[in-house]
Amino acid sequence: MSDDAGRGGGTTSTGDIYAQGTGRPGSVDGGVAMDGIWSDESDWTALDAELAEEAEDDTVPLPVLAIVGRPNVGKSTLVNRLIGRREAVVEDVPGVTRDRVAYAAEWSGRGFMVQDTGGWEPDAVGLQKAVARQAETAMAEADAILLVVDATVGATATDEAFARILRRSKTPVLLVANKVDSSRVEADAAALWSLGLGEPHTVSAIHGRRTGDLLDLILDTLPETPRDTAAPVGGPRRVALVGKPNVGKSSLLNKLSGGEISVVHDVAGTTVDPVDTLVELGGSVWRFVDTAGLRRKVRQASGTEFYASLRTRSAIDAAELAILLIDASQPITEQDLRVLSMVADAGRALVVVYNKWDLVDEDRRYELDREIDREMHRVPWAQRVNVSALTGRAVQKLVPAMETALESWDTRVPTGRLNNWLKEVVAATPPPMRGGRLPRIMFATQAGTRPPTFVLFTTGFLEAGYRRFLERRLREEFGFAGSPVRISVRMREKRDRRKK
Repeated sequence: MSDDAGRGGGTTSTGDIYAQGTGRPGSVDGGVAMDGIWSDESDWTALDAELAEEAEDDTVPLPVLAIVGRPNVGKSTLVNRLIGRREAVVEDVPGVTRDRVAYAAEWSGRGFMVQDTGGWEPDAVGLQKAVARQAETAMAEADAILLVVDATVGATATDEAFARILRRSKTPVLLVANKVDSSRVEADAAALWSLGLGEPHTVSAIHGRRTGDLLDLILDTLPETPRDTAAPVGGPRRVALVGKPNVGKSSLLNKLSGGEISVVHDVAGTTVDPVDTLVELGGSVWRFVDTAGLRRKVRQASGTEFYASLRTRSAIDAAELAILLIDASQPITEQDLRVLSMVADAGRALVVVYNKWDLVDEDRRYELDREIDREMHRVPWAQRVNVSALTGRAVQKLVPAMETALESWDTRVPTGRLNNWLKEVVAATPPPMRGGRLPRIMFATQAGTRPPTFVLFTTGFLEAGYRRFLERRLREEFGFAGSPVRISVRMREKRDRRKK
């Protein structure tokens, strides 16, 4: 196996992968292509039909449950308990969650969305004021609201202010007394009747006590279909906004959506959880995921930063397209390149957005061009857009770049056209000899899309440089702007002539 083999291209800039074929019956390399150098059109047509992929997303809108409450009452812990997995970032300090973040949940065969929110306080200022507005927006859009109160503390002035707002709401409200780990605390929770929201339902989110009963009650309270009948049905393309802290990811999302979707503050690292938002752009609905900025070394992070980095990696893996934001006013950093490597290794379509362009003068543009040539050599195929999320400059150019990248990511080249092209390229520029022998490329096919993955069946090893050459020629002929291209080489196994 070559030194640049592996997922996403390993150490090479092209995304090559090298593997030896098995020659098993029924596999691509065990078919008719291995019997001759170039198969005929009927073989190509049959293979195209075998490799064609059909994928439709029949997403149905789900009712939304908003989890609200003052800081540090255990909202995110309860969210993880309700959805049955550790998704929401949890740490034993107040104010970890800042944005409103939605997670899919299922109970007794019914699906619904759970929306975690930051801690709400009536007199919040600065960053906490922005967090409180996100919680208020979540309440306004939800189909049911779950108010979480710390039963060990009792009803505070903030809880009472929250209750006054919810009593005026037309949305169904459930009152949950959390941290009820014993019968003594359960007796104390009865005092929460004073909030005027009905019976306080006692649970222990950290231990799972009575959360099953709470889920039954949630299903009884939520409508079968969401209140917002305009919710899109279909499969919005999933886009991850990634980059180091404080490059303007949340500002760009807010500018694209025309509203305040994500909390924006001049403190680096404001976003902790990935924020999942549907935005209509260019006549289509897109699902944007605003992620936490990745620190220099994830293994050195602890607590909130560590789990936020894991969520960001998951968001990239779940996305179809990544938008990498880079601060154009500052030199490209090691952190930028780390995020770039994560996206490239994941095989996602890519648009590189150079943000804060309003701060870039002529001298900085010259330096930036040199930095791009020197540092971004791994992704010369990436779409590039220069914007200012603050002023809105050139933001409208982002959608065409996204559409081009995803179209390339989905592209499938017919096998006949691919082999006719390859025959001409190999005839003009044969692969280099290895061990005194010239390896032959007998057949090629596109084994998959998302990203485009090509398999070459050969009689010998192809050097990494030649595979990079073939990728360059592939891009010249078929495009693939904004998408990685993977090339896998499978060698024909030597036949044992002694076997009959």
